[in-house]
Parts: sequence; structure tokens; C-alpha cells
Amino acid sequence: MAHRYTGGCACGAIRYEKPGDTVAELHCQCQHCQKRSGTGHSTFLVFPARSDFTVTGEVRTWNIAGDSGNQKVNAFCPVCGTPLFVTFVAMPEMLAIHVGSLDDPGQSNPGIVTYATRAQAWDAIDPGLQAFAKMPPG
Repeated sequence: MAHRYTGGCACGAIRYEKPGDTVAELHCQCQHCQKRSGTGHSTFLVFPARSDFTVTGEVRTWNIAGDSGNQKVNAFCPVCGTPLFVTFVAMPEMLAIHVGSLDDPGQSNPGIVTYATRAQAWDAIDPGLQAFAKMPPG
């Protein structure tokens, strides 16, 4: 049976629901994730498809180029600023949900760390996780 993930922003203006199974659950320590989260990393649930992803409320977005040069579209609440999810211009069906925006962040079980070479010494992540210097190969 597929999982069901629900979440939203801190102020309650945005709600979302995503049924389905993830293809990855990860901590990303790239500089963009550090700046976006205001801490040492962001944690994501990654889904292969946006099908059945529903959002209520009006999100705002901003784009940034990743190391590959491809655009990442960052969705957030325009009222409270909570980062909610990321989509990718080069992979339009893929969806990455910010774990901190889940109603139950304990549903996440990250298995890898990306951009570990950009980690901050004070941001200790489980050393038992498989770590990649950058983004792992497809």
C-alpha cells in the first residue's frame, strides 16, 4: 500500500497531499539548501511523478540554477515564507517535498546525503548514511 503524505506551511495558508512512494529520501548539504533552510542542509522526500499531488492555497515560486545549469523551481508560502517543495525544469514530473513541511516529519527516513563536500562542520548528520560529494549518478 502506498504512503500518504500531508503537510503545509507554518501559518496554515498552504496545504498539500501526496500519495505514493518515494524514489529517494535525502539530506542535501549544497549551498542553496543551506541558504534556503537557514541551517546546514535541507531534507527531502523525492517522488518520480507529481501525479496526485494536490495543493490548496496559492504558492509562490522562485528559480535558481543547480550545478548542472538546470533550473530548480522552489515553492514557498507567500505569507510565512515556509519552503514547501521543489520541481525541476529538466525533469518536470519529479517532485521533492521539504520534510520540515510535513505534518509528520517522522515519516521520513533519509538514506543518503548529497553535496557532502559542502557540509558545515557544526551540521552533524548520521555518519552511517551513504554520502555523495555532489549529486549521485542517475
